[in-house]
Amino acid sequence: MPLRRSTFVVLLLLSGTAVLGFSFADAARLRVRHAPAAVLKQDIVSRLQLTDLCLFTEARYTRHPSQADLHSAFMDHPLAFEHFPTGSLISPPAHLTKAYENLDRKTEIPD
Repeated sequence: MPLRRSTFVVLLLLSGTAVLGFSFADAARLRVRHAPAAVLKQDIVSRLQLTDLCLFTEARYTRHPSQADLHSAFMDHPLAFEHFPTGSLISPPAHLTKAYENLDRKTEIPD
């Protein structure tokens, strides 16, 4: 006797939920297994007084987004193209762009 579509969907959802549960259980197991290495890394970071995580290695404004300024991407020329691909993946922090957000609505183009 063939399965009804609803029974198939329920079985599919249950198996997906089981796989998700197994992945969380495996992550917890690996976290306990790698705990000594994590403690060692935390000790190294505190001893060397490292600051932010280095996300990308290309440009200084994509290495540490918290240290970026609004104009560093355009340091060669204001209309220059982006040099590095990561500049299109990460935007400046919100506190830098908030003050300049509405400038395009306030300017007028002369006739």
